[in-house]
Amino acid sequence: MKAKKKTNTDAQGDVLDSPMVALAALKRGNKKKEKAAEKLEIKKHTTEDEGSSKLSNKIYEKELSKLQLELVKMQYWAKFTGARVVILFEGRDAAGKGGTIKRITEPLNPRGCRIVALGTPSDREKTQWYFQRYVEHLPAAGEIVCFDRSWYNRAGIEHVMDFCSKAEYKEFMQTCPEFEQMLVRSGIILLKYWFSVSDEEQERRFQSRVTDPARRWKLSPMDLESRDRWVDYSKAKDNMFAHTNIPEAPWFTVEGDDKKRARLNCIHHVLSKIPYVDMTPSPPELPPRKSAGHYVRPPINEQFFVPSMY
Repeated sequence: MKAKKKTNTDAQGDVLDSPMVALAALKRGNKKKEKAAEKLEIKKHTTEDEGSSKLSNKIYEKELSKLQLELVKMQYWAKFTGARVVILFEGRDAAGKGGTIKRITEPLNPRGCRIVALGTPSDREKTQWYFQRYVEHLPAAGEIVCFDRSWYNRAGIEHVMDFCSKAEYKEFMQTCPEFEQMLVRSGIILLKYWFSVSDEEQERRFQSRVTDPARRWKLSPMDLESRDRWVDYSKAKDNMFAHTNIPEAPWFTVEGDDKKRARLNCIHHVLSKIPYVDMTPSPPELPPRKSAGHYVRPPINEQFFVPSMY
């Protein structure tokens, strides 16, 4: 019996012995690879979480863990010495302020560290001294306060969007340095950070928020408006720096295109500007648990439990 000649076929069953057919199959394969690459690229550019960072998750998590341990030590020091710390986070929309604030506050005791993110002022607040509604959130002894946007709204969004008059804007630029000098003289440690992001990266993050329902709430009408006023915001920022970058409270710029590096760099800098020492208390000794005695738990069927769904 003669051995049957083996026929080469592709995934679709087409015979590949013909050069033309083989070439067509090769093109089909290349198209599939191109489509797969396109899908991968789309996924890459619509994921906002870590952006296009080249820092590996392993290194990032390791360094973040070290820095967060130092933050805990710093909070112990603040509580023991009665220090008062204010950290302002300003910058472009989608520049990474919120993610950095989250990484700073998540390991800390919320009783001594809080986030202040004020909304639109009420009709009553609009009649107050401009700094008044921020003053009530300043820290007492042993407290750390992170402002997710601050009194600098007047120098940025309020000025660009014409939410304040030219006279109010001019008054702010004159009195803000005096206000911050008062805070520093009173003993408050005041740190000011500006998160910078390129227009290309900001646009990528905006597009990600459009496609991600879990992040869409971050895309406010003001964010959309800022896309068309990039230059106006740049000019406002430059003028703000020129008037409020004072020796007692200078501005520090954080490059925010790489979210992981921005978070690590900012936390490291915060720690470097606060003269803390390790005052972590010694671990307590836990005594043996006392006997329950004659206590009897009530029947389980008399209680309501959350269903075990996972």
